[in-house]
Amino acid sequence: MASNNPSTPSVKEQREAKRAEKVAVLKKQQAKEKRNRTIGIVAGALGAAAVIALVITFVVSSAVPKVDPADISIKGIETFDEVPAVHVATAVDYEADYGMNPPAGGNHNQAWLNCGVYSEPQQNENAVHALEHGAVWVTYDPDALSDEEVETLRDSIPSTYMLLTPYPDLPAPVVASAWANQVQLDGVDDPRLGDFIEKFRQSPDAPEPGAACTGAIDGPGKVS
Repeated sequence: MASNNPSTPSVKEQREAKRAEKVAVLKKQQAKEKRNRTIGIVAGALGAAAVIALVITFVVSSAVPKVDPADISIKGIETFDEVPAVHVATAVDYEADYGMNPPAGGNHNQAWLNCGVYSEPQQNENAVHALEHGAVWVTYDPDALSDEEVETLRDSIPSTYMLLTPYPDLPAPVVASAWANQVQLDGVDDPRLGDFIEKFRQSPDAPEPGAACTGAIDGPGKVS
């Protein structure tokens, strides 16, 4: 005798339930594939935009001609001729011997001062050796600058092939020196400082261009 239990679904109802379940699974899968396609399209668009931005940046930067350091003109620069570069073990009077204050070349100690920022004055003979290797030495009169101005100087110079030290009794608030070249500056915001660094830092005209500016002597008060 057939069951008349109303809670048991008929064969037809069971088939329809299975079809509905399959349809639901199919729709869920289609929705997932659609989301993946959308994500792929967005990611592709973002990637293309990034590539375009890089290309534009490259084109713009390539279109701006690089300034040849030799073409940079600096008002007030002093150039010293026939500057010797002999290693000596004695102190050198750079002002008396070469008319330099601070020194911008000349005989010097065989050990160079490691490039960096210093809060105390340094030995001239070691600093001059760093200039021989292509470093630029920025000196400042500690009595002429505030702490904020000194900090501005520290933040404005490159991190390599640079010396920054106080130097009492300078003829100007700030003086920038490279081998056989020097300029007296009006202050930390004098635009000639950047031009001087661009022109002479790691210059091929230094006696020993490309030689190390590290690995020798750290003077007193080295900050970085």
